[in-house]
Amino acid sequence: MAHNPHQEENLPAEDEKMLATVSPPEQAAATATGAAIEATAALEYGRESRIGKYRWIICALLFFATTINYVDRAVFGVLGPDLRKEFGWSATQFGDINASFTLAYAIGFLFVGWFIDRVGTRWGYTICLIIWSLAAAAHALARGTYSFMAARFALGIGESGNFPAAIKTTAEWFPKKERATATGIFNAGSNVGAIVAPAVVPFLALTFGWESAFIITGLAGLAWVAFWLPVYRHPTEHPKLSHGELAYIQSDPPDPAVKIPWARLVQFRQTWAFAIGKFMTDSIWWFYLFWFPVVLNDRFAVDLKSIGLPMITVYLLADVGSIGGGWLSSFLLGKGWTPNAARKTAMLVCALFIVPVVFAPITNSQWVAVWLVGIAAAAHQGFSANLFTLTSDMFPRKAVGSVVGIGGFFGAMGGFFLNMGAGRLRDMFGNYVAIFAIAGSAYLVALFVIHLLVPKLEPAQIDDVRGFDVKPTA
Repeated sequence: MAHNPHQEENLPAEDEKMLATVSPPEQAAATATGAAIEATAALEYGRESRIGKYRWIICALLFFATTINYVDRAVFGVLGPDLRKEFGWSATQFGDINASFTLAYAIGFLFVGWFIDRVGTRWGYTICLIIWSLAAAAHALARGTYSFMAARFALGIGESGNFPAAIKTTAEWFPKKERATATGIFNAGSNVGAIVAPAVVPFLALTFGWESAFIITGLAGLAWVAFWLPVYRHPTEHPKLSHGELAYIQSDPPDPAVKIPWARLVQFRQTWAFAIGKFMTDSIWWFYLFWFPVVLNDRFAVDLKSIGLPMITVYLLADVGSIGGGWLSSFLLGKGWTPNAARKTAMLVCALFIVPVVFAPITNSQWVAVWLVGIAAAAHQGFSANLFTLTSDMFPRKAVGSVVGIGGFFGAMGGFFLNMGAGRLRDMFGNYVAIFAIAGSAYLVALFVIHLLVPKLEPAQIDDVRGFDVKPTA
């Protein structure tokens, strides 16, 4: 295959930003807007040639990859109560196994973007999928703490490549006016995956054994590769892409490839405001994903036969919060509020809705606990949507992607430390009160720190830092 210089160009910063916005509030609005723009563009091009829709097949593949990505990471949490009993793990050991995943996920942020740029999206995505699919299936072979830790670590390394690869693919296959729509569609796979796992994994484990849940979900990733490799090519090399659709995809002027080193960005308090916010709040999301099935089992004897509905409820509520958090800040902006006031007020409202989760480990009602965690998960998504938006408020486009990468690394490291701490706190006190106290207060503390660092959301003056020059890469 001939090398295409456009295939390896760096990802435009606005698209890297779209990756980081894991919560879909802006994406929901962008979907409707993008659809309208696409319809208008189709009319414009229709006189000369019909624009094809092959790019949406690529988008569908990204959606399924992201769904599989979240299913594979969630399987261990759903099976957690049964695996703890079978292998006799303490809460500390269970936490350390989970921490190995988040540590690897953080490490992956340091190099996976470079790797995908180096080998291209077709093979970069393929290699990541194969690594995480084999790692997911390898859980079935694990028979102790350290073998599970090894499998989780390998899974984290592989899964860290999904979103960078998906965003780079979107940049290659969609014009700017449609990238928000495409990103919103494939990112919806993360919510679908979080719902599919508790719906499907218990059936597999109860019918065929817990090992089957890891094997079958792992094979799903390999099945995806079997579709991806024959279908995917760079647009300029794809035999099934019409000339009209290729012209539409390439209708934007090329963005200059700009690299800004992390060493430069960490000099700004704006960077630390975002990174600390991610560190303190992403860790709570990881805790819900991996630990809540165990909490329900410890407190209310919820087993594999009954875990599905509670977990599905939590993530359906999280979907609502994704939309609500973004809507609130947009509503306030529409009322004439400044971005500083609108973003922080929306984040404060979300943080206050999270506080009642401190009662989840002490209530005597299973469904009260489920709703408390579900509301907290929804508020997390709303908080996270506004937190991501701060990057575009404070940084120029050329820096947003790198700042988001720094935040992603710190968020995963937060998950690493909290997973280790959660197990130790559970073993030390015999309950989850201390952990949920952290979960209930972390967002208010994070917002306080953010406000101290950037009281007015003043933009970072990237070009004023002495000793560094931002130059387009060759």
